[in-house]
Amino acid sequence: MKKEKYDKYYVPEEEDKDVILHNKKGITDPRQLHQLEFSGFLKTQFRLLEELTDTTRFNVAYILKIHRLALSHIYDFAGKLRHVNMAKGGFMFPTARFLPQIMDDFEERFLSPLPLSYNSDDDLIKDIAKIHAELLYIHPFREGNGRTARVLANLMAARQGHDFLDFNKIMENNFEAYIKGVQAAANENYVQMEKIIRLVF
Repeated sequence: MKKEKYDKYYVPEEEDKDVILHNKKGITDPRQLHQLEFSGFLKTQFRLLEELTDTTRFNVAYILKIHRLALSHIYDFAGKLRHVNMAKGGFMFPTARFLPQIMDDFEERFLSPLPLSYNSDDDLIKDIAKIHAELLYIHPFREGNGRTARVLANLMAARQGHDFLDFNKIMENNFEAYIKGVQAAANENYVQMEKIIRLVF
């Protein structure tokens, strides 16, 4: 029986029941696939941290770069917007065919206005929460959305001289509230996600 933690690696039933998400390595063990992804995101995060400067701009191209660097050794779709519709726990993410326009709007409305420096940590936390919630709600990739969003949040904090966020606190005790914060982004409500980001900041 599949463990729930690794269910995401199986192609949805309407595509092909019990088939592992296609990957370049031909891996059929979801645990091995998970570990390979974890390593990719970890290396990418520290590579981008080394490249980070006071003038680094976080835009859609940067988000695609995070995803591509982390997963290009595993998936052909690394760094590319998904072409399949997706849902989780009964919650539908935006339709795939609208993603190019949605990401353009996301950049114009949320990413482009981000300042290079902040007068207060409170303002930084609000921006991290807003970007994090919106990116997770959009769910632009076939796989690796949460980790891409967390790497971006960590780099937003690091550019201002802060440590990485402690996202383990979410996974251990606040995951349900975290999911509600993502879903609330559908109505541009970021109060719940701000509470979560303050907790892990």
